[in-house]
Amino acid sequence: MCCPRMDEMPPGSLVIAPRDTSRPQPSAGARYIRLWRIRAMWWVGTFVTLILLLWILGPIVTPFLVGAFVAYFLNPLVSLLERRRIPRALSSAVLVVSMMALILATIILLLPSLLSEANDLIRAIPGWYDAAQNAVARMWPSVSRAEASGAAADLFERIRETMTEAGVSVLGGVITSLNSIVQFVVFWVLMPVVAFYLLMDWQRLVSGVEALVPRANLSTVRELARDVDIAIAGFVRGVIVVCIILAIYYASLLGLVGLNFGLLIGVFAGFVAFIPYVGAFVSGTLAIGIALGQFWEDPVSIALVVGIFVVGQIVEARFLVPRIVSSSASVHPVWLIFAVFAFGYLFGLPGAIAAVPLVAALAVLVRFAVHEYHHSPVYAGTFDVEG
Repeated sequence: MCCPRMDEMPPGSLVIAPRDTSRPQPSAGARYIRLWRIRAMWWVGTFVTLILLLWILGPIVTPFLVGAFVAYFLNPLVSLLERRRIPRALSSAVLVVSMMALILATIILLLPSLLSEANDLIRAIPGWYDAAQNAVARMWPSVSRAEASGAAADLFERIRETMTEAGVSVLGGVITSLNSIVQFVVFWVLMPVVAFYLLMDWQRLVSGVEALVPRANLSTVRELARDVDIAIAGFVRGVIVVCIILAIYYASLLGLVGLNFGLLIGVFAGFVAFIPYVGAFVSGTLAIGIALGQFWEDPVSIALVVGIFVVGQIVEARFLVPRIVSSSASVHPVWLIFAVFAFGYLFGLPGAIAAVPLVAALAVLVRFAVHEYHHSPVYAGTFDVEG
């Protein structure tokens, strides 16, 4: 029976063209690799777009990012209170106000002492400069005063460059973010407002993002999101607790030893403890350098300062991190150091802090990608790519 001509078919009829079998069809391997290329290009493009937006809109985005992180960490408490029949709006407002009150109380209690010690530290630097000149002249009597002055200047310049390379550049965002009173006020006014509204609409936002996920990948994305959530919560919460414990430990013991600027150095040591090894090296070098100048004729006190940091590192590495930081979010120290310095260089202090949860999330995604690759036909070599 012959197929009807186009002019003999009734209007609105669907015409299905015969399949063209003359052109070679791509093999399963080629289709698989093409799909993975599309996915990789999409994720790389998304990542590059986010980095460009953060770089261009850094000062504007900072309160929104911090507000989003605050909402993320407060959301479990808000959900718990909501399950106990407390309105979500009320619980969100109470938790955000409580958090701001806690931050304000900490600033009121600690900031005057820290600023006073920082001011004293700045005033003491010229005296240390003269002491370094005299020390060079005493150790090498043949060296002239001018040569000693030049050697001392070189020494302090090298110390400054070393500290800059080791972490001061990461913390330089503090000065940049506080150089404008307007930016400071806008940040502290806008950040809690963003956190409150995100907490209010958290479930709706999650549902909206989930609705964009292709249905075929929904279960995988949900599983990945759950793993990322566990990793970020466990890793970041653990790192924060470790930093607080170390800040109290260093500030208390350095103060008992009688080290000048002990409170400032202790808080600084705890603050930079989220950078593995580098934070302890920078704060330990600063404390030991001050101890050498202060306790030049008291080697016991110098040994005590050294012992405080040695014991602190042992306690952190052997007890605090293994027991407090979640093992489900294991991140290699090299990757964490690289991420902190890279994001700190690009975005200042907010970037360095944001690098910690981002690395925890990225570790989950990388482990998933490696697992998928090991179980893929590409790794097993079970098909012919060329077809």
